[in-house]
Order: sequence, then structure tokens, then C-alpha cells
Amino acid sequence: MLSKLAKSATTAALVGAFLAGTAAQAYETGDWVVRAGAWGVFPKSDNLSEVNGLPGIGLDVDDAYSLGFNITYMINPNIGVELLGAFPFKHDIKATGLGKVAETKQLPPTVSVQYHFLPNSNVRPYAGVGLNYTTFFSEKTKGALSGTDLNLDDSWGFAGQLGIDVDVAPNWFVNADVRYIDIDTKAKLNGAGLGTVKIDPVVFGINIGTHF
Repeated sequence: MLSKLAKSATTAALVGAFLAGTAAQAYETGDWVVRAGAWGVFPKSDNLSEVNGLPGIGLDVDDAYSLGFNITYMINPNIGVELLGAFPFKHDIKATGLGKVAETKQLPPTVSVQYHFLPNSNVRPYAGVGLNYTTFFSEKTKGALSGTDLNLDDSWGFAGQLGIDVDVAPNWFVNADVRYIDIDTKAKLNGAGLGTVKIDPVVFGINIGTHF
């Protein structure tokens, strides 16, 4: 136990010394902040508890991963406006007792207003709220639904985020970002409504970034 505590204390001291020796990359009015990295979309479970007309059959949307990026314009050192983008995420869709029955791709562009709490620090946490638009495309049916036509409507919804930028080198930082996005889509099969699929994912990204 003492050994583990000693190692933890040493690590903390080294990180503290590193940050102390790295000049803070203060955010200023008019700065552009750019981040890019790996992102995951993790939908809530039980996305459609019961398909219309099919008692006992529900739909679940699987996790998906892709590369994402965001660009923030700093209105002042504390307030930024951010646009989130990504390459398409592909989700498998499973039905109760039937396994995989479809897949779809989606893009979730989101505009957020952020508040940066410590814009002059080496460690810069922030929080944001915004509006998400998710478009679904390339829907394909599989397994028990092969040969049918699946359509998922686009979605508008609230988005909230928490994130942190940590300096690692002059003009470079690492970033962690977590969001909740309200995504609901109406599903149709051969034109008949199946119900509203509530995806409502937690979205998590690890990025590298710079600002200028």
C-alpha cells in the first residue's frame, strides 16, 4: 500500500512539475481552437421497448466509433462557440430474439456555446450547451428483415458537454470531452411506422488540439 501511495505521489509530482514548467496557452478573444481524435457514441439501452404491432419485440442500437473533430471560435477568453463534426458512425440494430436486423450510418453535427472556466491555465475545463442535428443514411436491413426497406428520420435535439484541455507542449494540448445528446428518430419499415427509437447517447472523445 505504501509503495502504491509513493508511486502515485511521485506521478502527481512529475505531472505538476511538467505543467508548472509549461507556459499556459491562454485563450484570447478571436482565437480559433481546433481538436481532432477518436470518438465513441454509446446509445442508451432499450431504444425502442416495443415495435408497433409486434408485442414483445424491441430494438437496440449498438455502440459506434469514428474519427471526430471540432472547431471553436473564442468570442472572449471565457466564451466560445463550437462546431462538432465527424466521419460517419455506423450502428448495428438488433431486435429482441432476432439478433442483428439492420444497420445504419449517421452524422451528428452539433453547435454549442461553451464557458471556459480557466482560460489562462495549463488545465482548462469547460462546459457547453447546444443544438444537435443527426442525419441517418445508408440504412440496410439484415437477417430476419432482409429484403425490407428501413427508413430512419433525421433528429433535432439538445446537447450538453463537459470537457478539459491539458497543455502538453507549446501550442499543443490533449483533450477529453463527454456529451449527452438527445437523439430520437421515427422508424418506418416498408412505409409502416415502427415507433420512435430513442437513442439518447453519451458521446466521448479523446483528442489532440491546438489554437491560433
